[in-house]
Amino acid sequence: MADTAAHGGPDHPGARRQAPGARTPPTRPLALVTGATGYIGGRLVPELLDAGYAVRALARTPQKLRDHPWAGRTEIYRGDITDVASVRGALDGVDTAYYLVHALGTGATFEETDRRAARIFADEARAAGIRRLVYLGGLTPPGVPRDRLSPHLRSRAEVADLLLASGVPTAVLRAAVIIGSGSVSFEMLRYLTERLPVMITPSWVSTRIQPIAVRDVLRYLVGSATLPDDVSRAFDIGGPDVLTYRDMMQRYARVAGLARRFIVPVPVLTPGLSSHWVGLVTPVPGSLARPLAESLRHEVVCREHDLARYVPDPPGHPLPLDDALALALRRIREAKVATRWSNAAVPGAPAEPLPTDPDWAGGSLYTDRRRRLVDAGPEALWNVVEGIGGEHGWYSFPAAWAVRGLLDRLVGGVGLRRGRRDAARLRAGDSLDFWRVEEIVPGRLLRLRAEMRLPGLAWLELTVGRDARGRTVYGQRALFHPHGLAGHAYWRAVAPFHAAVFGGMARNIAHAAEKSQAAR
Repeated sequence: MADTAAHGGPDHPGARRQAPGARTPPTRPLALVTGATGYIGGRLVPELLDAGYAVRALARTPQKLRDHPWAGRTEIYRGDITDVASVRGALDGVDTAYYLVHALGTGATFEETDRRAARIFADEARAAGIRRLVYLGGLTPPGVPRDRLSPHLRSRAEVADLLLASGVPTAVLRAAVIIGSGSVSFEMLRYLTERLPVMITPSWVSTRIQPIAVRDVLRYLVGSATLPDDVSRAFDIGGPDVLTYRDMMQRYARVAGLARRFIVPVPVLTPGLSSHWVGLVTPVPGSLARPLAESLRHEVVCREHDLARYVPDPPGHPLPLDDALALALRRIREAKVATRWSNAAVPGAPAEPLPTDPDWAGGSLYTDRRRRLVDAGPEALWNVVEGIGGEHGWYSFPAAWAVRGLLDRLVGGVGLRRGRRDAARLRAGDSLDFWRVEEIVPGRLLRLRAEMRLPGLAWLELTVGRDARGRTVYGQRALFHPHGLAGHAYWRAVAPFHAAVFGGMARNIAHAAEKSQAAR
């Protein structure tokens, strides 16, 4: 959650970027959304805009929000939730503040990070005279002492307590499993069910859960902004179905048109072992799979539905599980996934921008350059470049890429299974297998930053242009900034394979563009 950018200049934490035409009349209440680059935050912003709010989105890396369809209607505020000055500036003039950040998976100290951030936010919200705080937390099991909860749920509960004690009217919405296209819970359920028709599972698949559709979560979040000022409490939110995780897998199989799954739960798979199992089978890395698995050890079922007194449920809501699953699958098939769990930065992943100075940081910068003339127009070539990764692969040695992805997952990395948010279009901040889109200039440039586990920082840059004679040129550049001796050794070890991997990649991308143009 810490911001690595230097202070000073127009990009220092707290600097605002107002898009042209984004200023709104003062009569519209202003809502602050923290965690706007995340799964829920990225979907909440347009819902609030449609409900008539002016929105300020707080983000450590505003670049990730640049290509969202709602960015031009939103004030984007660069800041860090653990920095007092950032939070104070972000809360200026705000009516309702949404707290949608957490340090899940950032290491052993994530609870302290969550605690510190929540205290700062609570103190500054009270000082700023905020009318209401809204926090999306986790549903906790009744009767279980807090010290027996998973660290993830325990931290969520502590953050809720700190915000409720702020003196600002606060609505804490507690949800269990959120089902929606691109949600981490849905992706975990989807891949486990689709990839394993027969599975030996951890005992937590027998735990009762009350899932909720993401559209109902968003509806409750928006509605919570209008709660009466004397309402300050936690609310349980869930869908109409209470069932085990095993039942959820069988229901997914039925909705997806798959055969019934054969599931054998065994007690010997600890949360640690089951997180490795989830990490190998699904796109969810072990750093996120473990807290999710630990949270499923206890029953998480709503004890009340009091929020409906203030935010009435329209007909057909909350959505039943089967409807939520069918809707999520339809969004995936139609390539209409607005946000994904991997939108948020992977804990521990490098965030440094591409160095512009070869002597950046006083160290080495290894480079592999490729350039090819392409017998196709720039548009055909760009379509191939922007469509790279996911189902299309990386255009060279699929087995080698698969092995590299597997090795990354074995050491706790994200691997190749994150795929793409959209099959044809990319935007800044998108995750793309074990890369993240750092910059995209449509028709010209795609720059990817590696999020795999490496002894250094790595980028892959793909360009489309023309030479002096008007011919289409494909450019490709791989860069690696080593960390220590291990980084130098790593580059030297893989360099002999670059001619085959990167050379083949450039050649096959060019051929794919030529083939595509010939077909048209």
